[in-house]
Amino acid sequence: MQSRPYVEPTLHDDAASAFARVKAIYDDSISYLRESLQRFVEGETPAERIRACYPYVRVQTDTVARADSRLSFGFVAGPGVFETTLTRPDLFEVYYREQFRLLLKNHGQQHMQLEVGMSAQPIPIHFSFAEHDHIEGNMSAERRMLMRDVFDLPNLAAMDDGIANGTFEPAPGEPMPLSLFTAPRVDYSLQRLRHYSGTSPTHFQKFVLFTNYQFYIDEFVKLGHELMSQPGDDGYIAFIEPGNIVSRRAGQPAEPMDAFGAVPPRLPQMPAYHLIRADGAGITMVNIGVGPANAKTATDHIAVLRPHAWLMLGHCAGLRNTQQLGDYVLAHGYVREDHVLDEDLPLWVPIPALAEIQVAIESAVAEVTQLDGHELKRVMRTGTVASTDNRNWELLPQRTPERRFSQSRAVALDMESATIAANGFRFRVPYGTLLCVSDKPMHGEIKLPGMANQFYRDRVDQHLRIGILALERLRSQGSEKLHSRKLRSFTEVAFQ
Repeated sequence: MQSRPYVEPTLHDDAASAFARVKAIYDDSISYLRESLQRFVEGETPAERIRACYPYVRVQTDTVARADSRLSFGFVAGPGVFETTLTRPDLFEVYYREQFRLLLKNHGQQHMQLEVGMSAQPIPIHFSFAEHDHIEGNMSAERRMLMRDVFDLPNLAAMDDGIANGTFEPAPGEPMPLSLFTAPRVDYSLQRLRHYSGTSPTHFQKFVLFTNYQFYIDEFVKLGHELMSQPGDDGYIAFIEPGNIVSRRAGQPAEPMDAFGAVPPRLPQMPAYHLIRADGAGITMVNIGVGPANAKTATDHIAVLRPHAWLMLGHCAGLRNTQQLGDYVLAHGYVREDHVLDEDLPLWVPIPALAEIQVAIESAVAEVTQLDGHELKRVMRTGTVASTDNRNWELLPQRTPERRFSQSRAVALDMESATIAANGFRFRVPYGTLLCVSDKPMHGEIKLPGMANQFYRDRVDQHLRIGILALERLRSQGSEKLHSRKLRSFTEVAFQ
């Protein structure tokens, strides 16, 4: 086997040098794979298998960290050896350096050092491709088949979510995990994000809005173009659409990568749009479409980017006679009948409301609607949202859904919110839901084309502005306050 030579591990007392070593190992491995692949594409067949591996970071401690008890991450759970593989230092530089810094700070009294070296985890050849590489399209079917004998391919056994699910059990002598996701799992999701969203993962921002209707996307696109057409001091510098089409802020120069953008022949399955800030703390909006499967798919992959918060903005069925079309529902609990996460997150696990998110959303509703106190309750209700995977739940035997809604005290029904909240809980990403009542099927007010179109025109713009304002308020609080201890277990990984 032709592998990169063994790299002697190095010890580091500061985050910058540890990151630099990670980057050097990763860049060397990727360069080796790309050069080997290029020779293979040109017709050269190596006599041995080609392999390069991810870098790792490892820490060892003999005592419990004396960290600030208010922190939810940045320290290991107890004595032992902890390790994770790392990928894409170009994308995760700020994130990795911050995790390294916190580990050294919170374990500083023990003189902890970060060990960086080359792991035994191979980098799949597909994960080494550059952003705009389409290598396999240049090879015959026989040559593509031969790739399996020459290079490592993605191994699903190295990508499961056992760490995030709390089911991972290290083998005797194996280090405990430092992060929720291994490098292959991250790389897998980055590939999937590009496919499903139609944009590069590098464009995704730290605050995310999900919606189940294109109307919201249309308003977001309109807003993005309006902001880009005029100078401003709000921090937004670019707006990016599927196909990596970039609109720069008035007065901002174009960048070389802008030339690679092209309008796609058709929209991807879950198109993403990005209101960019230089610090990455802008807003991404994704149209996940209808259904919990899409909601799970999107959040499964966006989670590896470690966003600071995600919110669901969508339409729902109002279940109470006192509700009016256009009223808002702020979810404080969920009935999970979506079924897509039952194996990963048992139904007996509660999905709590997060105070920081709830306050930000409610205050945003009050500001945008110019209502507060008792008057605000006329247009917004806080309550339980039920999410179902059955779009035609109305056709179930008459009393079945009605009884469940009554017993659960649900005030609204949709198909995505519980999935997004549950995956936020599962992946330690702060979450929230603000829905808008678009029909009341239990009270004879069903969606009809004319009614729905008028409703959308009247409410979507306001609803979107509320969501954006809520995220901007969360951003102003700082990330450490957002990542609540409610989302962390007592045997938690150190990385946020």
